[in-house]
Amino acid sequence: MATIFSKIIAGEIPAHIVAETTEFLAFLDVNPLTMGHVLVIPKKEIDYIFDMDEESYFGLTLFAKIVATGLKEAFPCKKVGVAVIGLEVPHVHIHLIPMNHVGDMNFAKEKLKPSQEELAEAAQKIKEVLSRD
Repeated sequence: MATIFSKIIAGEIPAHIVAETTEFLAFLDVNPLTMGHVLVIPKKEIDYIFDMDEESYFGLTLFAKIVATGLKEAFPCKKVGVAVIGLEVPHVHIHLIPMNHVGDMNFAKEKLKPSQEELAEAAQKIKEVLSRD
């Protein structure tokens, strides 16, 4: 089931990583809905979030919470929206999206097209906040 996320985990495709553990990875979406849009994934290849074993599911959720806390500080917003859709890439992923309006979570709207430099700066802001904790 090698997906684009598996290739990111293997280091075959570059990504703007903001946090990592032995089991999970968080990186910026290259076509974000809002700046700071992060994807949180398990390193183990699993297609559907509810097929995860309980320990991995709870671990992923806790990891996402930690990343979301740093994300909210790095990109001040009313809330960090959370979405699990999983239709485009058959690898579990949680979207964390800084939001100030409900429309910020509209996946049908046109995505942003930030430069690699803008993505690198955004990732650095999140990493700096997370490294303080």
